[in-house]
Amino acid sequence: MEAQLGRREQRKRETRQHIADSAMALFVVNGFDNVTVTEIAEHAGVSRMTVFNYFPRKEDIFFDRIEDGYELSTRAIRDRRPGESIAAAARRLITELAEARHPLTGLIPGGPHFWNLVSASPALKARVREAADEWQSLLARLIAEETGAADDDPAPLILAAELVAMYRLLHRAAIRWIRSGRTVDEVAPDYLRLIDRAFDAIESGIGPYGVVT
Repeated sequence: MEAQLGRREQRKRETRQHIADSAMALFVVNGFDNVTVTEIAEHAGVSRMTVFNYFPRKEDIFFDRIEDGYELSTRAIRDRRPGESIAAAARRLITELAEARHPLTGLIPGGPHFWNLVSASPALKARVREAADEWQSLLARLIAEETGAADDDPAPLILAAELVAMYRLLHRAAIRWIRSGRTVDEVAPDYLRLIDRAFDAIESGIGPYGVVT
């Protein structure tokens, strides 16, 4: 039964990725706003209902890795190591993702073109802002749960806002550097140094907050 569930989950992930890849191929050629869900379904060889089963909105197809980012950050904070603060766990996660050239860091050759598509679409720009707010709220709730913070304690909200702002700073820096003509490997050392500078600033203010004993 477990093996069957594992195969089913794998097929679902493959279908989801296939839909996202098919949609992105259309977005790159035609622009986000000029592609319909019907066209995405036809290009992927699935029904419109199947597309909506995996992605409630067209914007979510474009940003198909948002949920991965939420899951990774949640897991890093919940599974932090003995002696590791919440900020230190977040630093470790983004450092590992940067070293692996994970797409969520922006350290990919096609990153600038991806964000050019975003800049050309009001709907996508609105979804970016919405996603940042969603992620910040998720982190604030998680940090409050992990630390047992009182309802009127502002620390979880402050740290969540700092972590989201730090991520946006890093992502924008990566895109700016790659747009200037530098390769991903040339950009990576500066990116890693910026991680340390950003987290040094965060940790100097928040201190050993949420350390696992």
